Amino acid sequence: MALDRDILPDSIKPLNYNLSLYNLQFSGDWTYDGTVKIASKVQKETDEMVVNVKDLKIIGASVGDASSSSMKDVSYDEKNQRATIKLSDKLKTGETSLSITFQGSMNDKMAGFYRARYKPVIEAAAGTPKDGEHHYMFSTQFEACDARRAFPCFDEPNLKASFEFDIEIPEKLVALSNMPEKSTSKGGASGLKKVSFEKSPVMSTYLYAWAVGDFTYVEAHTERKYNGKNLPVRVYTTRGLEEQGRFALEHAHKTIDYFSDIFDIEYPLPKSDLLAVHEFAMGAMENWGLVTYRTTAVLFDEENSDARYKQRVAYVVAHELAHQWFGNLVTMDWWSELWLNEGFATWVGWLAVDHLHPEWKVWSTFVAEGYQTALSLDSLRSSHPIEVPVKSALDVDQIFDAISYLKGSSVIRMLSSHLSNEIFLKGVSTYLKAHSYGNATTDDLWLALSGASGQDVKAFMDPWIRKIGHPVVTIAEEPGQITLRQSRFLKSGDGKAEEDETLWWVPVGLKTGEPVKVIHSALQQKEDTIREVDDEFYKINAEQNGFYRTNYPPQRLVKLAAALEKLSTEDRVGLIGDASALAISGDATTPALLSFIEGFQGEQSYVVWAQISASLSKVRSVFSDNKQISNALKKFSLKLCSPAAERIGWDFAPDEDYLTGMLRKLLLAMAAGAGHEGIISTGKQKFEAWKGGDNKAINQNLRATVFNMASANGGKDEYEAIKNEYRKTTSTDGKEICLVAMGRNKDPALARDLLNFVLSDEVSVQDCHNGPMAVAGNNDTQGEIWKFVQSEWDGKLTKVRSSATVVLDRWIKTGLNQFSEREIGQEIQAFFKDKDTAGFDRSLSQVSDNIEANAGYKERDEKVVLEWLKANGYT
Repeated sequence: MALDRDILPDSIKPLNYNLSLYNLQFSGDWTYDGTVKIASKVQKETDEMVVNVKDLKIIGASVGDASSSSMKDVSYDEKNQRATIKLSDKLKTGETSLSITFQGSMNDKMAGFYRARYKPVIEAAAGTPKDGEHHYMFSTQFEACDARRAFPCFDEPNLKASFEFDIEIPEKLVALSNMPEKSTSKGGASGLKKVSFEKSPVMSTYLYAWAVGDFTYVEAHTERKYNGKNLPVRVYTTRGLEEQGRFALEHAHKTIDYFSDIFDIEYPLPKSDLLAVHEFAMGAMENWGLVTYRTTAVLFDEENSDARYKQRVAYVVAHELAHQWFGNLVTMDWWSELWLNEGFATWVGWLAVDHLHPEWKVWSTFVAEGYQTALSLDSLRSSHPIEVPVKSALDVDQIFDAISYLKGSSVIRMLSSHLSNEIFLKGVSTYLKAHSYGNATTDDLWLALSGASGQDVKAFMDPWIRKIGHPVVTIAEEPGQITLRQSRFLKSGDGKAEEDETLWWVPVGLKTGEPVKVIHSALQQKEDTIREVDDEFYKINAEQNGFYRTNYPPQRLVKLAAALEKLSTEDRVGLIGDASALAISGDATTPALLSFIEGFQGEQSYVVWAQISASLSKVRSVFSDNKQISNALKKFSLKLCSPAAERIGWDFAPDEDYLTGMLRKLLLAMAAGAGHEGIISTGKQKFEAWKGGDNKAINQNLRATVFNMASANGGKDEYEAIKNEYRKTTSTDGKEICLVAMGRNKDPALARDLLNFVLSDEVSVQDCHNGPMAVAGNNDTQGEIWKFVQSEWDGKLTKVRSSATVVLDRWIKTGLNQFSEREIGQEIQAFFKDKDTAGFDRSLSQVSDNIEANAGYKERDEKVVLEWLKANGYT
């Protein structure tokens, strides 16, 4: 075994899987039987087969024809999820066929081959499994290590093989897999059929997929021809929801053509299917040729859905289709290089959305959301490098996080900006062509990009990938010049010398002069001086392309606030985000942040207002226990946003653009949250009219805003009305909106009711974290989550603990990160000391770091914040 990873013995290498599933039991214990024939290359003589299995029972095994060698014994290593099959005779080197019969179950854990509950919107087809009001569809989720839950296999990313598949199902149901259907024949019993699929290209086990259900679809074709044909692209849903797939469909076929062009490699499979899955732990999964999605990530109802879900659907569709090349055609060699898949797919997903919707200005949204989220997580000691060492694949789930996705995509954006998108994509194309149908490493990508650019990419990018953290660039001013110094940025503000040894390549991107020009250079040492700087105006990190914080002298922030017209949207977002982060760390102050934000009263960009809102929410959360500060900050927020909120109003123009609609929702919510009586009153009136039966009283794009407003300013009646809407709504995004709104209520008793409700059978496991997220962000009720976790850890929370660790992880991260009291941090550590924290131990460390940083921030700035608010008339 390799020293740096815990992998299977290298005596057998799979070449092809031929998998048959039959005897599917659609009730009771939900079992199925299977036979998998694995064409293999025996590389070393051996008398045993070691394969990955989890929750499977191996019935028998043989090699070649049954007389050659058969199973003598089987033993299971449950901890490492392996089975060792002892054979009657030794296997000789060369090619052979291994055959394993087994039994598995269609579980309810959203992993492996699993069942997903739903309530049909129209009558389901005969034979659709059901249990009372709930019906079932079946799907797979194999990433990272759950193919082994469905069939015995060699479940490692670089053990690629081709796949053939057939399955026996009820006649009226539909089966899907990675490849097109090859044939359908009669099943082994009346009312059953056997569906077989074409042989796939070689791929990793985690990309294999199939699904069974009462599916219908909408279809389009690529505009571009592939092997002389326009490829079929379909969005599948359970019966009755298919028309909600049209928005995703239109983006899917255009995105496939776009990626085929920019990668200079044609989409490799003969079809592309997208499937909406009713219970789904993640957002989506890039199975080759059969991408699976959470319903809110692929379905959009033009008449009833909130427009903000359009961008989500367009992006998630693009992200998963990007994987068809970057991840599927070329796969990372091992899980430590997960970022190669996820960081790239995130960046190029936004690139595709920007190509299709330039009016959405998605890169400024990325800077306000993805980039800031990555910087925040990466400012903790418990962060990890983008390329994080992974010894056991079973430890990989927790690195599907903001570092792999968002820091990874942020440093790719930084690199592509430096090289130019054209040269960057040329290098990517070279990389993909060189490693097609194989595996690759980060160094392989650097080599291809170096060849395309003529620069030593590995030399200046490796610290960004292999080292933890990011720098803050601190600026000192002298007439006509500035001195830049880089050091590691920690949210806690207490970095030690031994934590500040990394030397990053930092693209400076200096904006200065009149007219404004951008001067490109790089800080490649701890400190350097830049001359010929205009004292009247300058800003570094143009367009926020570099992944770092900037600490300006206080008087420079004042000057920048007076020169906002010279700054791009990304620049303005970056300045606010930096000022906020530096206040938390103690490198700057909250009064400096508030003074800077005061200058944005006339701001018109949705994205900038979103960053202002996020920064103010953080300040209000940390100081929420101090009622004098809390009330003064509400007045500050009200004065800041009221003119803009009143100006934009409640009414949507018929031809209004997407970003204006988003700005309206945000400003109305900000003003209501700050106590704007007129806006709250109008919101209440709309809610009461809706509650009275007027379904048109609330514009579909303001449903979340009004529900949140009514809940936050109401009581049990409003809460129960929204809960009832949760039970009735058929809108794909409606349930999510309702759960979040219920969490805005300020009554702790109703917060506890919501926490109990989301763990009831009425709420699917995939959605049960939405309510707690809202409760955690509610300053009046956030403490209820910690109380609930303590009291129900061995009670109602066992539902989540036993079925979906990824959802439990969200409870921990979103529910406990908000506290600013060290005592609570100590309580949390003590509570989990003797618990099994596998699957969320990294998140617990992040919670601890965040609480410590919040506590330090509160202790340091509480007095000066109050003094500033008093001096400026807010108390």
